[in-house]
Amino acid sequence: MCSRYLSTLALAFATGVIASAAQAAEVKNIVIVHGALADGSGWRKTTEILENRGFNVTIVQEPITSLGDDVAATNRVLDLQDSPTLLVGHSYGGMVITEAGNRPNVAGLVYVAAFEPDKGESAGSLASSKPASGTNIRETKDGKYLYLDPAAFPNDFAADLPKDEAAFMAKSQVFASKEAFSAKMADPAWKTKKSWAIVATEDRAINPDLERTMAKRAGSEVTEIKGSHAVFASQPEQVASVIEKAAQSVSQ
Repeated sequence: MCSRYLSTLALAFATGVIASAAQAAEVKNIVIVHGALADGSGWRKTTEILENRGFNVTIVQEPITSLGDDVAATNRVLDLQDSPTLLVGHSYGGMVITEAGNRPNVAGLVYVAAFEPDKGESAGSLASSKPASGTNIRETKDGKYLYLDPAAFPNDFAADLPKDEAAFMAKSQVFASKEAFSAKMADPAWKTKKSWAIVATEDRAINPDLERTMAKRAGSEVTEIKGSHAVFASQPEQVASVIEKAAQSVSQ
């Protein structure tokens, strides 16, 4: 009787382990949310590296008209994913993934030189708490949008990129509404989802010390990379490796 019971228990345990292994989804979908004063094209090199490593990468081209609009744009892309997804955000994109990351199909979050807000915080309030060294943000004539002076863009945003690449980024930047920068966070996804953070040590758009403080508060696993605010474009191999590591971690 005892022997039969133990055999049944062992079979049940083995069956449970096999079932659990079958249910564990390997995270191969990566959704990237670009930051303000940029667009998704700067992520091409990182995307190609990740795709060569077997990942399915989609980039959200959010309008940056409001935080709500940008989260909605991200959710539309998340709805297209066929399995659990790793959500990546750069700069202001960190605000977006912190809210959109509450979606059930988001397995984890990666912040790349990004804001990691807590409840009630905005991109504007965080930026002013520890100002960055770059000070060339301008307003449009209607006073509703912000942009980075194209002449200062290479130095303040992409100092470690070739001049022609930085100049193109300056020309293709997406203006950010003041409304997007003043919107307050509701429920931060990093409180329930595992997160990683890349600190760009030469960042002039977001103070690197602010990046460190936010990451520590959120309990994010931190990687410091010597690079400008455009670290995703200037150091694509290192950024891709952090994203790959995060995907592997949430797959376990």
